[in-house]
Amino acid sequence: MKRVAKAESLPRRRGVRRADRSAAALLLAPALAGFAVFYVYPTIRGIYYSLTDFNLLNEPRFVGAENITTMLADPAVWSALRVTAVFAVANIVLGTFLALVLAALMQRLRLRTWVRSVLLLPWLVPNVAIALIWGWLLDSNLGYLKRLLDSIGLHGFTFYNPDAALPILVTISIWSGLGYTALLLYAGMLQVPADLYEAGALDGATESRMFFAITMPLVRPVVALVLVMSLIGSFQVFDLVQVGYGNNPLPEVRVIYYFIYQQAFSFFRMGYASAVSLLLVVILGVFTAVQMRLMRANRSDLA
Repeated sequence: MKRVAKAESLPRRRGVRRADRSAAALLLAPALAGFAVFYVYPTIRGIYYSLTDFNLLNEPRFVGAENITTMLADPAVWSALRVTAVFAVANIVLGTFLALVLAALMQRLRLRTWVRSVLLLPWLVPNVAIALIWGWLLDSNLGYLKRLLDSIGLHGFTFYNPDAALPILVTISIWSGLGYTALLLYAGMLQVPADLYEAGALDGATESRMFFAITMPLVRPVVALVLVMSLIGSFQVFDLVQVGYGNNPLPEVRVIYYFIYQQAFSFFRMGYASAVSLLLVVILGVFTAVQMRLMRANRSDLA
């Protein structure tokens, strides 16, 4: 009788699985369609344009690997990548460190909800508005923050000071994304069981000891997510430069995204810009894979 019951239940289970698959495919169809239209198709077009001399005015002509060889020998490309790499390292290291400190304070001090909401406000402001606000604050003639810094002996903090341009850009980027990054880390810290901290306190562990021995290992996947998002966001910085410098950025802040934009829409070298874009995709893909591997992001000690 048991064998007969099992035999009858197998078709039912298969039918349920097929129904679940059909329902899943139906629910995923709009998202997959959007992904194909807005991501897959533009990627294929970009690869095609990278092999042509497309300039937005004439029909594209196939040139093979000419754009790639030109790109690899172009010192302006490597200069833009170097500037972007310096910006990314400073933004990721300082931003993640400050976000971890802020998240730990929120976890241990149990800040009120409205305080956490205020921390998120800069991230909600569009980068265009942020660039305009900071451009006004650091204006060489009318900037309130510029005058305040001058009064305490810190001179030269303006957008058009070559020595201060990149540090200013890093500071603005960290300020705008700090609250969001801290809340992501704070959400991960909330998943850590409280009894682990109680056990650590009973053993005489200090707050710093518990942070490095308990908190950090258990929120490793969240930290990996933050690092990957920070890496991609750092290499995609554009609007702060575009708006802050009004189409005339200093070489010290001419990042790779602005270089691609300039090649495509200022010089009408769309094919060349597509080739540089593919180089950026490869770089980000390699860095992301290495980060995920080193951080063991697919494993959690909470499981």
